[in-house]
Amino acid sequence: MRTAQVSRQTAETEITVEINLDGTGSYDNQTGVGFFDHMLDQLSRHSLIDMTIRAKGDYHIDDHHTVEDTGIALGQALTHALGDKKGIRRYGACHLPMDDAQVRCALDLSGRPYLVWNMDIPTQKIGTFDTELVREFFTALSTHGGITLHVDQLHGFNSHHIVEAGFKAVARALREAVETDPRKADAIPSTKGAL
Repeated sequence: MRTAQVSRQTAETEITVEINLDGTGSYDNQTGVGFFDHMLDQLSRHSLIDMTIRAKGDYHIDDHHTVEDTGIALGQALTHALGDKKGIRRYGACHLPMDDAQVRCALDLSGRPYLVWNMDIPTQKIGTFDTELVREFFTALSTHGGITLHVDQLHGFNSHHIVEAGFKAVARALREAVETDPRKADAIPSTKGAL
């Protein structure tokens, strides 16, 4: 089983993340940030990675620490669950349409974190959620998951649709990348022999 459980506790947040890479996309995410929970649910459902996330944060300040630290813990959980990465496809890509929005994601589970972010979210808020936190989440996920992650908005004018298309595009690309390659299930997908 490619599973992991990570706990992260700081003076600002308490986070626990449990994942199963070979799941069915079942989720139970409760971070105290409603829109963010909705996005994490999308990430789980469309990646087919089972996720249970619990977070408590310093909401009296804002949601920043909760969102960022969840990204850190989820990235760490992915790293643990992938182990030596033997047999994975490694790369994933998706063009995801959602009504007016289209977002493209390409990623590499290379162990070399790098984020290329070309998203133009037109509003500062979706409900009470600060839209700048979307980038903070993916920066943390990329850094602590060792993911080269490119996210590009091709179209869109509705902030909710743009952000949701982004999460779903990353999810679909992640699903492809973590899957076992039946033609090379016993090999690390690199000529270096390690990732």
